[in-house]
Amino acid sequence: MRKILENLINGEININEAENLLKSSNIRELDEIAKFDISRESRTGFPEAVLAQGKRYGDLLNMMKKYFGENFNKDSNDSNVLVTRLEKEVYNRLKDDLSYLSKECDFKYNSKARILKISKIIHDKDGKNDFINNQDINKKTNGKIGIITAGTSDIAIAEEAKVIVEEGGCEALTSYDIGVAGIHRLFPQIAKMIEENVCAIIVCAGMEGALPSVVAGLVDIPVIGVPTSVGYGVGSKGKAALYAMLQSCAPGIAVVNIDNGFGAGVFALTIAKNSQ
Repeated sequence: MRKILENLINGEININEAENLLKSSNIRELDEIAKFDISRESRTGFPEAVLAQGKRYGDLLNMMKKYFGENFNKDSNDSNVLVTRLEKEVYNRLKDDLSYLSKECDFKYNSKARILKISKIIHDKDGKNDFINNQDINKKTNGKIGIITAGTSDIAIAEEAKVIVEEGGCEALTSYDIGVAGIHRLFPQIAKMIEENVCAIIVCAGMEGALPSVVAGLVDIPVIGVPTSVGYGVGSKGKAALYAMLQSCAPGIAVVNIDNGFGAGVFALTIAKNSQ
């Protein structure tokens, strides 16, 4: 963007050409494999995310190489990328193949959430100090979000939501394994989150998916239901939990897709940022 504006000021291009260049630079096509939204972070406050699930390893590797080759800008804040649903063995392979980026990028992998964050390392002008571009200075100002699970089998999805929430600048307050099978465990945890002034609660539940309805009946803030693919018989693959949450008689519930911790986290961030 800076180069385009400099060319405009210097009279090397006209205003129409500058406008077209700025538009085209927002989305970069990589060998017809993917289109990266390289200005997503500066526009929305949340970096570009790549779903690893279902992609061939060669395509995933090529996307990362192209992104950090052609689009990598040492003067920009738009170089951070999240790779979601990334299995550990694939992460290990990817990290080895991208080892040449180790001086410019930090690789942080959360094995529970199966999320890799690749962050640019910022070098100061004197070259004496480096820090990871996780925007900590601008973060931690967007409030608090609660995340709970019905059972321990739901934790992986909750951890995915937690990574997203924290990446977006909110504090995540978590409490796991407090489902309706032992409902006495729920009340003190909900009370604590309300005392901490959370602006939304993400509730992950499989089986019959009853927990979001119970929580929504207790609080006056938005509840985001996340059905998980935990269950068997009629509850297999999370469909029973999804239907139950969609059919809830408790007001104030929004429901994302099965196992969509990422979507729940982003939605919660939207609530948080608009409630400041």
